[in-house]
Order: sequence, then structure tokens, then C-alpha cells
Amino acid sequence: MTSVIYTLYDKLTRKKTYDTTTLHVSELRRCLTVFDLTILGIGSTLGTGIYILTGQVAHETAGPSVILSFLIAAIASVLAGLCYAEFGARAPRAGSAYTYTYVSVGEIMAYIIGWNMILEYIIGAASTARALSSYFDSLINFAMRTYFIQHLPLHSGIFSEYADLFAMGLCLVITLLLVIGIKESAVLNNILTAVNLTVIVTVVIAGLTVVNKHNWNISPNEVENITNSTKIIGKGGFFPFGFEGTLAGAATCFYAFVGFDLVATTGEETKNPQRAIPMSICLTLLICTIAYCAVSIVVTLMVPYYLINPDAVLPEAFQYVHLPTFKYIIGVGALAGIFTALLGSLLPLPRVLYAIASDGLIFRFIAWIHPRLQTPMVATVLGGIVASIMALLFDLKKLVEMMSIGTLLAYSLVSVSVLFLRYQLNENQLVNNDERAVQSIYTQLFKPFRLHPTIVSARLTKYLITCLIINGFILSAIQIFAQHRLEEKDPIAIIFLIIFLLTEIFFIVAIARQPKNAKSLYFETPCIPYVPILSILINTYLILKLSPATWIRFGVWMFLGFLIYGFYGFWHSSQRFVNDTQRLLSDSRSSLDNS
Repeated sequence: MTSVIYTLYDKLTRKKTYDTTTLHVSELRRCLTVFDLTILGIGSTLGTGIYILTGQVAHETAGPSVILSFLIAAIASVLAGLCYAEFGARAPRAGSAYTYTYVSVGEIMAYIIGWNMILEYIIGAASTARALSSYFDSLINFAMRTYFIQHLPLHSGIFSEYADLFAMGLCLVITLLLVIGIKESAVLNNILTAVNLTVIVTVVIAGLTVVNKHNWNISPNEVENITNSTKIIGKGGFFPFGFEGTLAGAATCFYAFVGFDLVATTGEETKNPQRAIPMSICLTLLICTIAYCAVSIVVTLMVPYYLINPDAVLPEAFQYVHLPTFKYIIGVGALAGIFTALLGSLLPLPRVLYAIASDGLIFRFIAWIHPRLQTPMVATVLGGIVASIMALLFDLKKLVEMMSIGTLLAYSLVSVSVLFLRYQLNENQLVNNDERAVQSIYTQLFKPFRLHPTIVSARLTKYLITCLIINGFILSAIQIFAQHRLEEKDPIAIIFLIIFLLTEIFFIVAIARQPKNAKSLYFETPCIPYVPILSILINTYLILKLSPATWIRFGVWMFLGFLIYGFYGFWHSSQRFVNDTQRLLSDSRSSLDNS
């Protein structure tokens, strides 16, 4: 029985391997530059966040301190981005977090991440198409909505109020562009992103001419004279909802930076990916952070936070300062920005499908490459059709949070993967002849720093990382679910918090003392192990903040995914055939040596 369990565990955790001759070989067309990747990343990130999220957080959660919310969210995103950048240098392949996890953690965890990334991109594309349709509809006085409700109503609580043919058409148009080729899609993305950035710069410059510093220092008396029967409007000042509101705003703003991982999915279509991917990720996050903070500063200085319209923040802000003509300039930028965000959601979807299907974990026909266009034709069409159907039928407000689980899990697993790989043995290390390989765990934990990993240190670090993740999960749960008791200074809750906090510090110190491998890369995540660990803890906290309904929908999607893996992927895995072949060759050599 034990041997059966060990064999099953061994198969579920088999890792994908690349040699130096196949790492850069791809059937896809390598045509993207650092500039193309950076613009793709900016386009997929600077969409709905600028035109919708800024107003919502400033009005309802953080007030003028929304600027700090974006900065905190940017730091959290940079932590994950640095880990993505290292893997882009290690394994420049299609698939992003799926491929990275397959290389370092194993097959079953990679499949879980890949399956959730599929859902993330589908929902992201469908919801963005709906957002673009709604924004365009607002510019024509909601003529489409009126027509669709009259002629295409959906009388069901499950579906949307009406069938949105315009949103469906947008998904299909983007799908057609992606079928033609990624370079052509990148050219269109470059043009639209340039328009979006030009509008943002124009908004910032024009807004700075009409700012009012008083809006950052509104007195409590002024707020008390305002009646608002539906929402709490805070206490005025720079932190009207307290620093807790700023942190809550940061949790929301974190999702404004989702999109930079698009860069990592293009590893097989990029020229010199080991240099281009890390550089593009860092540039994307830097430019997006500047843009978000600049717009937040201007908006909160133009309009008192409690008067900001969360649904149309920029047009209403310029209306407030008597510059109504900017409504149309902003409309052009918004349409361009949200369109590029839609492209940014649909572009990585077929790359992830292609990567998983190429490995045999889902149906292999999905990985078919068009011989002339050199694009994953089936994956692109399949992903586009599913996203367009969802955009047509579903009201995605309840589903948007669902894609957050996939994103946060992906970020966490990439950070874990970086930790695992940094503390494992290099392939060329002959540790079997190394006396340090037989050191005791006690010696390994408390020894002075050494230069190279050993068998014991590599295994020990895996256990420490696993314990750190579990302990961090419990620590976050205590902070979230026992928050009321902690505020009341309940001694039992405080004692448990201190115990798990000290335990977490112990694991961090123990991991930091283990020797790291010295493999040289073009880009390496700095401050190992602290950057990946901090990223893991932040993502764990945000995952636990999601609603129970989101976890139920996540469970249904995962059940479907495990059915596919159990009946197909486990048996058709390419790595399974590789491992079986290597085992047969090893057995044959052993038989020859014995004879």
C-alpha cells in the first residue's frame, strides 16, 4: 500500500524538464521585441483600472489616500513581478505560471494553476468586453441597452438582463486578429495604447491647472454638513476612512495591476526572451504605477472625494471644474484603453491552452499550430468562442471576483517555485560524494552559511517552505477571522497571533540560512528569500479575503478540471512518456552491466 501511494505521489509531482538544445526551440513565430512586450503589458494593465477603479476606491474606500493604496498595491505586484521576471529568464516558454510551476513544483500543481488561468482569462475577456460595450453605450445615451432589452431580453436570474451582441462581436473581432498573427495584433495594440497614454498625459496636465489643495484637507465640520443616506463618507482629511480604508483600497487596487503576467505567456514568441521578458515586466509595472498615481492625484485634487462619481470618474471630474469638452477626449482614451485590456485578456488565453495541450494534460488537438501563420489556431478560436458566449449571455459582476483566485494562486505558486529552485542542487553538482550531504538536520538548521546546497539542505528547505506556507495561511486566517477579538484585545486571540507570528519568523530565518545554488541568470529575483516570501504572505491574505460564494464557484470549476485530468491528462502526459522511457533505458543499462 505504501509503495502504491509513493508511486502515485511520484507521478503527480513529476516535473517538466528542458535541455539547453530544446529550451529555445518553438513552433511559434519569434517576432516580439522589448518594446512590443512592454506596450502589450501596459495595454493589458492600464484599461478599466484608470477609468473605473480609481473613482470607486477614492469615493468609497480611501479618499485622497487612494494614491497610497495604489503605491502599496504596486509594491505587492512588483514582488510577484520580480519572481515572474526570474522565471522568464529561466524558462522562456509559453504558459507563464503554469510552465514555471511544472518545472519546479510538479505536474498536479501546474495543472491546477493552468486550469485556473484558463478561467481567469476567459472571465477577464468577457467582463472587459461587457465594460467596453457599456462605456461605448454611455456615449450614445444607452441606445444599445434600450434596443437589446426590447428585442433580446434574457428572462432568467442566471443570465444578464439582455443579450449583448456588441460585446460578443468585440470578442470575435479580437479572436480574428489573434488568428492572423501576434505581430499584427501587437501593432494594433501599440497604436491604441499610444492613444490611451496620450489621453492620460493630457488629463494629468489639464487637471493640474484646476486643482484645489483644499480637497486633501477637508475639515470634519464640512463633512458633517453633508447628508448621504446610502454611504458613509468618512471624516475628511487625507485619510477620511482611516489608514484601514487605505489598506482596504490597496487590496482592491491590487487587481488594477493584473495583466503584467501577459508578458510571461509570450516566451516562445519573443526575440531574446531571457532579456526581454524581465525588462518588459519591470517597465510595465513602473509605467503603470506612475500612471495610476498621477491620475489619482489629479482627480482627488480636482474634486472632493465624496463628490467623485465612481462610474464615470474622469468625465464627471472635468464637468465639475467646468471643462465638459474633455468628456469626449476621455471617451476616446477609455475606449482605446479598455479595448487593449480586452486584447490583453484574449491574447494569453490561447498561449496557456497551447502550453497545457502540448504537454498532454488536456486534449492535444488544442495545441495545433497553423503552418503558415504560426499561431495556435484551435486554442485561439476555442478560447475566443467561449469568451464571446459568456460576454453575450452572462452578467459577470458576480464572476469577476472569481478570476482573482486564479491570479493570486498563480502569483503565489510562481513565488514558491522561485524559492524551490534557488535552494535545490544544480544539475552538475556531485553531491553524492560531498560529506555535507549526510549532515544532521540540527547541524543544517543552525550551521554557518555555506556556498552550495546539499541533499539534506535541499530537502530541508522544501519542508521549511511548506511549513511556512501553512503557518502563513493560519496566521492570515487569525488576522482576518479573529479581527474583532484582536481589536477587543482578547488575550487568547493575541497569544495565538504571537505564537504563529514567531513561528513564521523562525521559518523565514531558517530558510534564509540555507545555501543557495549559484546558477547564473540574466535576471535573478533580489533579496531571496524575503521577496518571494512576502509575496506569498500578501497573496495568501488576499485569497482569504474573497467571499464564500467565490470559493464555491472555484470548487465547481476545479471539480470539472480534475475530471479531465483524471480521465485524460494523467494518462496522456508527455512527461509521463519521457519518465517511462528514461526508466526503461536505465533498466536496460543495469541489465547489460550485470550481464
